[in-house]
Amino acid sequence: MSIIIQVPDHILYEDNYILVVNKPCSLMVEPDRNGHPNLLQQVQKYVKKSLHPNKEVYVQHIHRLDRPVSGIVLFAKKKSMLKELSEQFAQRTVKKYYQALTRKVTTNGKGALNHWHFKDSKNKKAILYKEEQQETSAVSLGYSTSDYNADYTLWDIQLNTGKYHQIRAQLSFEGYPILGDECYKSTDVYAPNAIALHACKLEFVHPVSKESMRLEAQPNWLV
Repeated sequence: MSIIIQVPDHILYEDNYILVVNKPCSLMVEPDRNGHPNLLQQVQKYVKKSLHPNKEVYVQHIHRLDRPVSGIVLFAKKKSMLKELSEQFAQRTVKKYYQALTRKVTTNGKGALNHWHFKDSKNKKAILYKEEQQETSAVSLGYSTSDYNADYTLWDIQLNTGKYHQIRAQLSFEGYPILGDECYKSTDVYAPNAIALHACKLEFVHPVSKESMRLEAQPNWLV
């Protein structure tokens, strides 16, 4: 499924230095070899049009979301901003929050999930272990759960590390795959190229003003 969005309708924040967009599920963040529509090129086109058609512009995403995931994506509008914001992500001073839907948990509560993570690049999956293995990295997230409806549980998640498919793999490892995530053993139908995982809040320091920024976007669940 190809998605072309009206970028202004998805902008959460914009100034001369950064731009924050609420990405719909099923839309890739960056170009692929097959030329599918992607968020980066659509945002670049928007910025170029809003400035001057003949003026060179710089727009680059700081981080990624998987194609089936919806939510907040941060862009830099200058190379110097890319460097500054990338350092914040590397130093783990950026706070990332997600929401997810799974089948009902036995008992609601809060806690942390800690595993050892290995990226299986060949099969495009994350493999988790309870104990450290060769070439694994420690991954962690905090969570609280509540009833979404009679069938599903809502997970509020703070991501402490940011590894490949981390949330998807960790919830599945615990026996609660995200709705629609066939890659991680979900048997629930959700939507084409989409899963019930949403990046709902991002906290970081503005690279110029040094103001504490907090951007939020509510999920548009498809169930």
